[in-house]
Amino acid sequence: MEQKIHQGRNVKRFREMLGIKQEALAFDLGNDWNQKKISMLEQKDVIENDILDQISNALKIPVEAFQNFDEEQAVNVIANTFNNNDSAIGFVINNYNPIEKIIQLHEEKIALYERMLKEKDEMMVRLEKLIGK
Repeated sequence: MEQKIHQGRNVKRFREMLGIKQEALAFDLGNDWNQKKISMLEQKDVIENDILDQISNALKIPVEAFQNFDEEQAVNVIANTFNNNDSAIGFVINNYNPIEKIIQLHEEKIALYERMLKEKDEMMVRLEKLIGK
């Protein structure tokens, strides 16, 4: 029997993983939304595509994540990976140049810093809108 993906529950899981409250998501979605409406949305098995698109943009998570994530499958994969009695004895070969790794980490740090600055600017715009109301 095929198990159905609960899209509302997935929205709630991803929202909570990001540390975003229902009120904040409602604010990001616009004037038509409030905390109660988000709560009701998170109880729905299937969410309309246009609403999923809005949520995807607000949370910066692909729509497919809400449509395809199945927690039970993920738990089963993890349980089967760690609970089997196979002995995983082996060795690791490091085939990377440490200088290249440092450069890569530095570039990732710059990209993260730029993304944080952009998010700060977006938050400032949101706060200015909120103060202006």
